Amino acid sequence: MSTRHAPGNVRDKEKENTMQKRKKLPLAYKPIGMILGWASGALAGMAFQATWKALRHEEDAPDALDRDRKWGEVLFAAAVQGAIFAVVRSAVDRGGARAIERSTGVWPSPDKGGRE
Repeated sequence: MSTRHAPGNVRDKEKENTMQKRKKLPLAYKPIGMILGWASGALAGMAFQATWKALRHEEDAPDALDRDRKWGEVLFAAAVQGAIFAVVRSAVDRGGARAIERSTGVWPSPDKGGRE
């Protein structure tokens, strides 16, 4: 009777190591995700200001409580801002996740559910 020293044991150990990494990675990724979220918000804000200036030739976008602006202007500004924020945040989140996967070999989210 021989014990298995062959590839089966090696694969089992590798699988176990991967599972341990997957359990620890979401906790380790949280601070990185928070920093990336802050950075993406700042980047999206700058992109929105530049976009609004290019679209409307105005320094400031209308605010929902700006009495002098019409509904259409306020809603258009909100739609443009929302679209820019969503695209920038998704791009930054995806890039961060890919970088974590390349450096650790493990995707940072334990499930396919996305953001909480």
